[in-house]
Amino acid sequence: MGHREDLLEGAQRCLLAKGFARTTARDVVKESGANLASIGYHYGSKDALLAQAYVALIEKMDMRAPVAGTSDGATAPGSLERFRAVWAKVLDDFPESRAVWLLSFEFLLVGDRMPQAREVLVAAQAQGRSGLVPPFTDLLEESLPQDVVESEGRFYQTVLNGLMLQWLFDPGSATTADQLTEGLRRVLDGARKAEGG
Repeated sequence: MGHREDLLEGAQRCLLAKGFARTTARDVVKESGANLASIGYHYGSKDALLAQAYVALIEKMDMRAPVAGTSDGATAPGSLERFRAVWAKVLDDFPESRAVWLLSFEFLLVGDRMPQAREVLVAAQAQGRSGLVPPFTDLLEESLPQDVVESEGRFYQTVLNGLMLQWLFDPGSATTADQLTEGLRRVLDGARKAEGG
């Protein structure tokens, strides 16, 4: 690996161990074996490097991994069963990904003091919306129409953020995939009745 990749890997390890606020440039240099000047050369600033490292950690938790049972047609794209299956997988993965989700909420608290990192993460958030749609629809991310990303992608992102907050606060009382799906079913039934359908 070159210095750029070494820095990114080192920054990921530092984030997981110390978080955004407590990670220093010297920590990253020590962890990566690179030199201090290489942070500015490759990333512009320590904050921009930390943001890129955070995005890389999020990308490793790929929601697009296969969901059990989706190949047999029992969980057809767009169905409530697919909705439940995808969220069940996400929730099953939460304990393993807890450190990364904690970083998300830490950044909300310190992000105003890290404008270069905020720029990177705002752009990544838009990309994240398109990455959330395929597990529910089987559509390819690169072919998604923008209106789907801006509606369904935003919906899934909002649900993910809410579940993440609940799970971090108290996993024992957090909403389950079954409860979430039943809630959506009732909302849809209510909407159909209201529209006379």
